Amino acid sequence: MHHTILKEQEISMLRTEIEMLMNERQSLLNTVGAAARFIACLNSSQLPKEACETAKKLSESLNQLSEDTLQDALEKVKA
Repeated sequence: MHHTILKEQEISMLRTEIEMLMNERQSLLNTVGAAARFIACLNSSQLPKEACETAKKLSESLNQLSEDTLQDALEKVKA
């Protein structure tokens, strides 16, 4: 009986953790999608040098994502 209660508590805690992680993923996908669209709209010739360097770093980070993740992110921010 005690063992069953512990298992149910563990399952409940895991379920809560998974829900938190899924919510976090959705938030991160929104952020990544917005960042990708922002980078796509930039004209690097009109940016100050520091902003251009930061945009390049952001672009490199976005390019390291899997194609599926980036596609999911872009779908989240589709206008």
